[in-house]
Order: sequence, then structure tokens, then C-alpha cells
Amino acid sequence: MMPIHSARLNEAPRKPWRFALAALAVAVLSTSAFALQARAQPLAADDPVQLGFVAFGDSGLHEDFVDPGTPITTEEEYIEKYRRIWARDHRNPEEFAASPSHFLESYGSFIMASGMHPVANAMKRHCADASCEFALMLGDNIYPDGAETDGNDERRFAAMFTEPFAPLGAGKPDYRIYAALGNHDWHTSREGAMAQVRFLESNPPFYMNGHVYRVEPPAGKGQVELFVIDTNVLLAGQEVKVAALNPDGSEVQTNRTWGAAAWVKPATAVEKGMVEWLEKQLADSDARWKFVMGHHPIWSGGGFKFQQARALRQVLLPTLCRHADAYLAGHDHTLELHEDDCQAATGQENIEPLLQIVSGAASKQRGLHTAFLAHQSASHPANRVLFARGMVWGFAYMHLDGDSARVDLFSTPNSGSGEPKHEFRHMFERRSGASVRRPARRIAE
Repeated sequence: MMPIHSARLNEAPRKPWRFALAALAVAVLSTSAFALQARAQPLAADDPVQLGFVAFGDSGLHEDFVDPGTPITTEEEYIEKYRRIWARDHRNPEEFAASPSHFLESYGSFIMASGMHPVANAMKRHCADASCEFALMLGDNIYPDGAETDGNDERRFAAMFTEPFAPLGAGKPDYRIYAALGNHDWHTSREGAMAQVRFLESNPPFYMNGHVYRVEPPAGKGQVELFVIDTNVLLAGQEVKVAALNPDGSEVQTNRTWGAAAWVKPATAVEKGMVEWLEKQLADSDARWKFVMGHHPIWSGGGFKFQQARALRQVLLPTLCRHADAYLAGHDHTLELHEDDCQAATGQENIEPLLQIVSGAASKQRGLHTAFLAHQSASHPANRVLFARGMVWGFAYMHLDGDSARVDLFSTPNSGSGEPKHEFRHMFERRSGASVRRPARRIAE
């Protein structure tokens, strides 16, 4: 039976609701900021790429770097705290579940347990039996406030990067974990965000080249290219409304706007020209597969990210729909697959839908807001929910085979055992280049 915190297409729901489920700025960009990782010998056009990779986001919750606030001395108090938050957010009380807890001896308090090591272990176990040539780390890599340049960053980087995730690349010299920044990575200061970038640039298997870059993973041999953007900085340059929900899960109409910290707002040519850069780089790429990764999703079901998603769709979706094969994000601490039909973004009919993967469950858990998700599906038919599950730790896995691909979503138990549990599989075809136009044989389906 379907978990109460998930929704799958074509399954009978447990609740009565139903849902199926450019170039001006580019001219001044520094070419060194977007230098490519060395390209491996390219594959011949008739030699299809076959490889796999994992994608995980919001991995940075660590028990040694939290401020628990007022101590919670019993597990019952901990559960009641999160029950109150659940009710405040107008979530279905019958779906309530508290995330696993951990008793922090140094504070004498129960705190939210981290799924960082269970998810890392689950990915290692899965990749022991599957093709895993690289990984994507989708932002919010350090909670609660990113690097702080306070003398403890070396310990933070070891605890949140090297110890849990560096072993993913053991025995593979070309293995890289390609990283993006998230909103929590920017919390403290611009200096803190860039300190994280510098560490990930200089400590394999992690990889960054600035916080906006393109790269060809060596295993793809020229047929796979990644385009990494900083959606927190991108949104800081837009007008974003404050998100709020009515008790029935519908959106509250508000004129209040979200204000980004001064140090997050676009300041460099790279940051001011991010969308124009992405458009040009995607259009110029001759890779068979083109994946864009950022932190913020364009669709999700957690309930309180929809205004950021709406603003991001306005500026980003036309470019994604024209050129990308899929968009990968985190931010909501859920596992989700969505398809946007791309018709409004491009003004075209019979265009291949764009797949979006939300993999933000690598250390923190968040429930779906099922009432909101039902309203969103009814109000926005351009978005098709393929799968959504909350209150879970987990990751995504993608395998490419020529012009076909599959996405598998995995959870891992709250016990912390690190066992990968398969949740959902979705098959799709490459859509970039000539294949963006839907073949005639599929129009009639």
C-alpha cells in the first residue's frame, strides 16, 4: 500500500482527493570562470553512452553543528513540538509523523536526527551493484548557515563532505561529486559561501569551478554535460512573493515580498548574466545529454516553496524547455518527479515534457503538503506529478543508455541501517537537440 506521505501516478490514493500526481551579459563573462574539466576521448556518434550517477541534496545536517535552542528532554516533547508545527502549516493531522530524533548529550536535548550517513551508506551500497560514475550534490551542503569562517570550517568540511561522501569515489580516479550551492550555504556571508566553493574546488572527489559552471564528466566521453547554476543568487535578483497557505491548502494571495540578504544579490557579471549564460552554453553544447542542476525546484509538494518555484519558472523554464534533458534540484526535503509540458514556456505544442527530479532528502525530512499538492495539480495542469514522497531519507539514481534513461528513487530506513529501498522508477527519452520536437508517432497517442 502507498505510504501516506507519498503519491504515485496511477495508484489509488488513500485520501479522497485525487491528483495525477543572449548575450549581453555573456560578452563580459570571464571564460576562466566557466573553464571545463578536461574532456576525455569522445565517443563515436554511433557508440552510445552507458553510465549511471546518483543525485542527492540538502545533505548538510550534522548533530555536531546545530543549536538546539531550549532543551527538549523527552522524546514525547520532541514529537509534540513537531506535531504543533505540522498543525500550524495546515497539514493533514492524520498524516503526521515526526522525523527520527537523536539525543545530544552535550546539550541534554533531543534534536532532529540526520540522515547524512544513512543516505551516504545507502548510495555506497547501491553503487556496489550498479554503474555509478559520478554524483551530483544539489545544495544546502552545510546546515544551518554554511561555512562561517570562524575557525571551525575545516572540521565542518571534514564532517559534512569528506567523511560521509568522499568514499563514494573510492578506487575511481576520475570520480567526481559535482556540487551546487543552496540557500543555507549562503546564510552567513558571501565569504562563507565562497569558502565552501574553494574547498570543493580543491579537494577531489568534490568538484566546483565557481558557483556557476559547466563540465563534462570524463565517463561521459563528451556525450554528457552538466550545467550548474546558483538559484539562490538568481532568485535574489527577482521579485519573489512570501508564500502562505490557507487552511485548505490553497495559496494565499499576498503582496509581501521576500528580501534576500545584501551579500546574496547578484553582484558579478557571472551572477547578473546567469540565465543568458545558461541559454548560450546549452545552445552551444554538442553533448548528447544536457542536465541542468540547481538548488531550488520549479515544482514541488512541500507546500511553502511555491512562490520561489513560480519566480524560477518565469526566468528559467523557457531555457530549460528549449535545451535541457532534465532539471535536478533539492530544497524541499522530499523525493519527487515532475514533468512540465513546456507549452506555456515555449509557445509550442507537441513538445516533449521536461523532467524535474527533486532529491532533497539526504539529511532532513519534510512531509508533503498533500492538500496543497492537490490544489497545485488542479490549478497548474502544465505540471504532471509522477511521484512524490515526504518524511523520508533518500536519493535519486539515473542511468543513461544511448538516447534512453531511467530514474530510480531510493529511500533508506529511519533506523539508520543504510539499506537502499527502491521506491519508484521512471523511463524517459533524450529530448535535447532535434529530439525536443515530439516524433509524429507520439502526437496521436
